[in-house]
Amino acid sequence: MDPDTAADFTVENVEKALHQLYYDPNIENKNLAQKWLMQAQVSPQAWQFCWVLLRPEKVPEIQYFGASALHTKISRYWGDIPTEQYDTLKTQLFSQIARFASGSKIVLTRLCVALASLALNMMPEVWPGAVSEMVHMFQEEGGEVDGRARCLALLELLTVLPEEFQTSRLPQYRKGQVRGALGREWAAVYPLLQQLLRQPDSPPLVKARVLKCLSSWVLLDVPLNESEGLVEASFTALSDPELFDTAVEAIVNTISQPDSQRYVNTLLKLVPQVLQLQEQLRDAIQNGDMETSHGICRIAVSLGENHSSTLLEQVEHWQSFLALVNMIMFCTGIPGHYPVNETTSSLTLTFWYTLQDDIMSFEAEKQAVYLQVYRPVYFQLVDVLLHKAQFPTDEEYASWSSDEKEQFRIYRVDISDTLMYVYEMLGAELLSNLYDKLGRLLTSTEQTTTWQHTEALLYGFQSIAETIDVNYSDVIPGLIGLIPRININNVQLADTVMFTIGALAEWLADHPVMLSSVLPLVLQALGNPDLSVSSVSTLKKICRECKYDLPPYATNIVAVSQEVLIKQIHKTSQCMWLMQALGFLLSALPVEEILRNLHSLITPYIQQLEKLSEETPNPSNKLAIIHILGLLSNLFTTLDITKQEEESGENAPPIKSAPPQTGPNPVVVVLQQVFALIQTVLSKWLNDSQVVEAVCAIFEKSVKTLLHDFAPMVSQLSEMLGQMYSTIPQASALDLTRQMVHIFASETNHFPPIKALFELVTSVTLTIFQQGPRDHPDIVDSFMQLQAQVCFWFLISFTLGFSLLFRVLSLKFPEAPTVKSTCFFFTELIPHCADIPPVGQVVQEDGKLLLLAVLEAIGGQSSRSLMDQFAEVLFCLNKHCFALLTVWLKEALRSPGFPSSRVSDDQKDTFSQQVLRERVNKRRVKDIVKEFTLVCRGLHGTEYAADY
Repeated sequence: MDPDTAADFTVENVEKALHQLYYDPNIENKNLAQKWLMQAQVSPQAWQFCWVLLRPEKVPEIQYFGASALHTKISRYWGDIPTEQYDTLKTQLFSQIARFASGSKIVLTRLCVALASLALNMMPEVWPGAVSEMVHMFQEEGGEVDGRARCLALLELLTVLPEEFQTSRLPQYRKGQVRGALGREWAAVYPLLQQLLRQPDSPPLVKARVLKCLSSWVLLDVPLNESEGLVEASFTALSDPELFDTAVEAIVNTISQPDSQRYVNTLLKLVPQVLQLQEQLRDAIQNGDMETSHGICRIAVSLGENHSSTLLEQVEHWQSFLALVNMIMFCTGIPGHYPVNETTSSLTLTFWYTLQDDIMSFEAEKQAVYLQVYRPVYFQLVDVLLHKAQFPTDEEYASWSSDEKEQFRIYRVDISDTLMYVYEMLGAELLSNLYDKLGRLLTSTEQTTTWQHTEALLYGFQSIAETIDVNYSDVIPGLIGLIPRININNVQLADTVMFTIGALAEWLADHPVMLSSVLPLVLQALGNPDLSVSSVSTLKKICRECKYDLPPYATNIVAVSQEVLIKQIHKTSQCMWLMQALGFLLSALPVEEILRNLHSLITPYIQQLEKLSEETPNPSNKLAIIHILGLLSNLFTTLDITKQEEESGENAPPIKSAPPQTGPNPVVVVLQQVFALIQTVLSKWLNDSQVVEAVCAIFEKSVKTLLHDFAPMVSQLSEMLGQMYSTIPQASALDLTRQMVHIFASETNHFPPIKALFELVTSVTLTIFQQGPRDHPDIVDSFMQLQAQVCFWFLISFTLGFSLLFRVLSLKFPEAPTVKSTCFFFTELIPHCADIPPVGQVVQEDGKLLLLAVLEAIGGQSSRSLMDQFAEVLFCLNKHCFALLTVWLKEALRSPGFPSSRVSDDQKDTFSQQVLRERVNKRRVKDIVKEFTLVCRGLHGTEYAADY
């Protein structure tokens, strides 16, 4: 099918295209057919062919397309239908639905959706009693369609009506009217559903459809007290296995409607009905029927979660609400291991947040009363959660799939978050409670405890200590004392011990005497690849928080770290963390010790790098080079001796205040020693952006950390960067230049090398622009960021005769980051029009080009997501070059068809006047641009505009 032959939308061609779509093996033909059919569906001819396609002799696929075309015409092109045809259309649809009541279910559903759309477009004025008429039409005897099929067709129609309303494209004011009209029609739907659900001889299929219909109507916020009888009947339906799932959906949807909390009496009647499900819940658990237990739990949780504050307020019914809370507790502690033998307990966790929030938001006196009742419940919850967080036996865990293990990990994180939250209610007593349990476990001689039990208690501690300041808790010393007594014979337990120590790093900084009891455990764990993440991250936390107490242990920490690095025990990212840990550690040592340690730490890598630099480049030595460069840059990220003076404040004990350092910074010393080697590596790998990036990262991290201490390197690094960029320009070199200019441009003695570098990268980039910058969006992006950040510096480049022309071209790139950086550059530059003559001159010369590019982008050349950035440039021009902009706008918008053929001269004039009027309100200019771009793109007033 050729999608361009719109005139050929005949029945034969539609059938041919459908055959092609369903049965042609060639994917291109399928796509062409689909494109053509989509055009056919919205064509005027659709009114003729859709009824023919619905004839009884056609196959369901063809009938389905006919019904879909009808729905499309009614829902999207309602305005095209003449008023006098409404009744005919309605009658035709009713008779088609009656005919398909015993036919294909998918076609019936589409026809029902089409009639629903018709009803919504005609309600309330043209067809006021739409729903009552539907009920009446299908309840009449007659025709060859049997009663049950007619009943099911009516239920289908009533079910899709609210769903169609939710997705309809009615304008906002109509939505309100139609929602009100539908609400009034509930009076015609309710008795029918009630009768069908309570009738003893109603077949299960009919009852299931009734429940589905209830689920659909409650989305319209049908008042809870007006559906009370149906909800009651839904509870009765839960005892029928065939109806169980749809009954659960109906009850949950009804209870969850935001409006339902107004109907307190109805909610109070629901509590005993939910409590009556406890026996069915216990039976389901006993019989391993996970679906039933899951469904009942959903009902209990939706009542508790959506209405806890309302039910808490009913003081005289406190016992029945407490019973509901206990039922939810039972669901939280449901037997089995999540997610393998149960998937229900996770549903309950948000309920505990909600209940706690509601209790804690009461005023003090009332809160105290509720806390008396609910604190014991929350202590019980902690026990239940820690029991659920326990790992299964080693054999069982080994049999789990990797997906199950990952789901269990996420579940434990959710439990951890819940415990942290519960701490707000239970406070220090919770930690004492956990500590007592752990103490009893570890010191008891009677029973042999499983590692799972110990691990879960520690996990509870760690969950709280990770995010809450436990520095004032009196149980932490005891806990630290207990940790060495744990018999660590299992990876999961060892991991949790590590993470617990890491969570207490801040506490250890205040109680350094305890370091000696836990540090050996961490260093020992470093050698175990299975504990890689936990041991390295814990060491990093300790080195960051306790660095001034670590000098006595430094030699040992460096030796162990070196050993595991040489043995390559850890993956790349953990090696990088380990280097950061060592950077923190070394920062607190005297300079000569830092240098000594750096020497022993780095020498093996430097030797390796020397060897690699002599080899012919290949993929495996490239990875090794990037790894070594990464290790160095991570070490230099955290090695910062300047922080010593700041951190050792007045009140710090004398041992912590390090003597002021003299002489060059150790990082600079090392960088100067390896500079020549890095240059050699670069010369071989200049073509490889990843190696260049890794080299730039070393200097960038060092510059960021050392700031002005990096000064001795400025001259040689500027020279190297210039050579690199001139040979093969790369974005990472520009990013490093930006750092250098940012820190050193204002220092007179570093001005010459920085200025030379800046002028060099500017002229090299200019050449790229002239040769065609399209292949280098990353370079253009970095260059624009460099220029925008150092706009004053940018003025140097005017001596190179630099126009705005090439920068304007960058606005036309398809890459969003490049366009954003370019717009940012212009918004930094334009404000200098008045105070810096060269800027004023260049804006006067090239400003119109800039405006044309901005208007082109707004006209549809650029993504709609970038309109805010273009609006900012327009706003800037208006604020700082008003007179010029007035002339340029007039000239630019005079061109016919510019910036889009879809906008009229009047619309262009309005846009121009609106923009020129706004010199203060940037937000308003953004709105004007968004409005205009929609008109330019032909999207104004469409569903696409609504997403904007």
